[in-house]
Amino acid sequence: MTTRPELMSLAQLAHELAVEWNVELRPVYPHARHSYVAPAGDEAVIKLVPRDDDESKEAALALELWAGEGAVRLLRHDTARRALLLERLRPGTDLGKLPDERSTEIAVEVGLQLWRPAGTPFRWIGDHVPRWLDEAELVAGTGFGLIPLARELYASLEIGCSTLVHGDFHHHNVLSTGGRYVAIDPKPMLGEPEYDVPSFLWNPLSYRMERDVTTRRLSAFAAAGLDEKRMRAWAVIRGAYLRTDENEIEILRALV
Repeated sequence: MTTRPELMSLAQLAHELAVEWNVELRPVYPHARHSYVAPAGDEAVIKLVPRDDDESKEAALALELWAGEGAVRLLRHDTARRALLLERLRPGTDLGKLPDERSTEIAVEVGLQLWRPAGTPFRWIGDHVPRWLDEAELVAGTGFGLIPLARELYASLEIGCSTLVHGDFHHHNVLSTGGRYVAIDPKPMLGEPEYDVPSFLWNPLSYRMERDVTTRRLSAFAAAGLDEKRMRAWAVIRGAYLRTDENEIEILRALV
């Protein structure tokens, strides 16, 4: 988690960039806990990512590739300082405010825009998932009961490496703007669309995972062309290193 000194350093950098980019920096968004995110005038937002946030390393490149199709539009960036100037989304409400069937429908539509062919310099999920499982096994309670099954499922998959994935695709990272919805906060890598679905299955934050809802969501993504068996496998694999809730672990185990 980003520490207070780190956020203070990012705040100082944000003020420097606001002068360079000729924008009016406004108070930081209160919900921005891991990065520095603040309005820059009426039409833009400045986002600064801590250097230890390795998963967001290629965020600017992904946003350039998406060019506003399914994702927030990138207006300007500074790679060396890990700084982004993004379009300001209005009204900016997320999918967690909508009925489940509608939010799932929108998520499918947005995902189909994001999942597109890509290559280097984006990194491959296959070079990272085994390490994430190893690290999770060292942390008591982090989906530990799922790890043996996750390793077995991972070994059975021939992991895709030619599709750009969002990396953190869930209700709170899909926002409304101008009569449409777009994704924010990508942690982009090369993989396969099915990798992106699990984080949607256990969100929004106010939701307690339920089997029937999980099945309905999976069916919606499958109807759009995704492989349901692979989605279920990825749910267990990613759940093994991301989840701690026993109820969720039980439901994830039942998926396969």
